Amino acid sequence: MVRVITLLAALVVLGYLALCAALFIFQRSLIYYPQPRSMGTAATTLHFKVTDADLVVTARQMASPNAILYFGGNAEDVSSNLQSFSAAFPAHAIYLLHYRGYGGSTGSPTEKAIQSDALALFDHVRKKHPNVMVIGRSLGSGVAVQVASQRPVSRLVLVTPYNSLQELAVRQFPYFPVKWLLTDRFESGEYAPQVTAPTLLVTAEHDEVIPMWSSRQLFARFNQGSARFEILPGTSHNTVSMSPRYLELLQSIL
Repeated sequence: MVRVITLLAALVVLGYLALCAALFIFQRSLIYYPQPRSMGTAATTLHFKVTDADLVVTARQMASPNAILYFGGNAEDVSSNLQSFSAAFPAHAIYLLHYRGYGGSTGSPTEKAIQSDALALFDHVRKKHPNVMVIGRSLGSGVAVQVASQRPVSRLVLVTPYNSLQELAVRQFPYFPVKWLLTDRFESGEYAPQVTAPTLLVTAEHDEVIPMWSSRQLFARFNQGSARFEILPGTSHNTVSMSPRYLELLQSIL
């Protein structure tokens, strides 16, 4: 009987370790969901080469001191924003980054690679446009915060943002040592205090993906008086941009 119990215990331990290994190996497939590009012509496509990848940027390029640099969600085709952003911001050039593996960009997405690409693209854009407003949605809010903490952005907008991706993962997988396993942590709260640009956080009232408390924790990390917190009533994580007030809020930070 003792041998049976020992054997069963060993099998349980081995099974648990196997699950931990699977979670570690496939973790990025749980974070990133690359999407193809649904819109784009030669006139609206910028090919931006970095050291180890060729990135695609859906863009409306124009001679203007003002530009918008947008980082999307983990399963977002950012090109779908070009028309609405162009109408809402007629005096701004628009740059929508397709992460590695998304929309024709080469390579595979990782936090380190995406952040490096985002900083390189910001530097490229700012050479042409001295006033660059950075917008990040969902996963992209973590990208945008890091950029704004290291570069002179003119305005920062965070849509459905989180304080820490690791914190959310720990709650989603409470029985696994996520803090040891997770590679891409997106600790937005650590970068928020270094942001000096006026900041707007836009949240969905019924966000089923990123809890309101996480967005509020991030808001509390910004310097007092530098950030504004807005809730779009009746919206969820994926419908927040469908609200009639969505673009109005983005415009209001100008």
